[in-house]
Amino acid sequence: MAHMQAAVPLVVFSDLDGTLLDHETYDWTPAQPAIRALAEIGAPLILASSKTATEITALQDSMGLAGLPAIVENGAGVIGLADDDTKADEYGRLRALLDGLPQTLRQLFIGFGDMSLEQVIDATGLDPDAARAARDRAFSEPGLWQGTEAQKEALIAAISEHGLSARQGGRFLTLSFGRTKADGMTKVMQHYDAAQSIALGDAPNDVEMLEAADIGVVIANPAHTPLPPLAGEADGKIIRTKVAGPAGWSPASVAPRDSSRAQPLPRRRASHDRPARAVCRHGAAPRAGRPAAVRPRTQKGRPRRGAPRPFPGPMPLRPAAPPR
Repeated sequence: MAHMQAAVPLVVFSDLDGTLLDHETYDWTPAQPAIRALAEIGAPLILASSKTATEITALQDSMGLAGLPAIVENGAGVIGLADDDTKADEYGRLRALLDGLPQTLRQLFIGFGDMSLEQVIDATGLDPDAARAARDRAFSEPGLWQGTEAQKEALIAAISEHGLSARQGGRFLTLSFGRTKADGMTKVMQHYDAAQSIALGDAPNDVEMLEAADIGVVIANPAHTPLPPLAGEADGKIIRTKVAGPAGWSPASVAPRDSSRAQPLPRRRASHDRPARAVCRHGAAPRAGRPAAVRPRTQKGRPRRGAPRPFPGPMPLRPAAPPR
């Protein structure tokens, strides 16, 4: 049995592509303030993705999450626990079963194992080192689906006879032996003495995790058809953001009840951005019931030296430039 950690206020589980990472640029920096806020209250952020252990470990290092557990390859494995999953021969067995399918179906699924390094780079937009990490599979096979929905259903029916399942993520169709992010979530929650769990995601492969959490947050993703109504959504257990990607993730992860109105976090005010102080005509404080007249200019219409300038309102964080 896994060693139980000290009590934490909550555990946050988050999908990556299209949720914590921007769908197009993979940028996560708009979420930095929320990630820091979670760390300050001692709430572990558990990444849950179709990405490999190699990929997720690198992201954890860059986000300041090193050493925390993570759910890898769509829930097929969990890393970072005393009894975490070790590399088995699941990937080899999966590839053998895939290659045994009728060619009419097999040729429509282009898995990472079918692609060259250059093709993985083209499909993902990753740099060569990151693309190599994405190909370091242990439990599952993501790929591009080239057929129709009817043909996809035929593929799913064929692989299910061999104990395989298929899940559509934000970008790829992923084949595995059936474990989901919710299974990984259960294993991680057994490790923590947590009062509450929050899960954030945007795609069909996040549904079980969203429904299993105390609070589920569906992150808007204009690049895909929205998820249908989920179990618990009518009761407010699952809510949706209006802002996509990491900008929508930030307020939803720390204040999920307000995430339906989620907007990008405002920048901090500089000292010269403070609102103008209301004063009466002679500089005294306004009497109750009477509006104050702000006088930032002299009678000649020129700015009065030292006059406070009104703050124009919160400004959203600027998105980071896309990677080259």
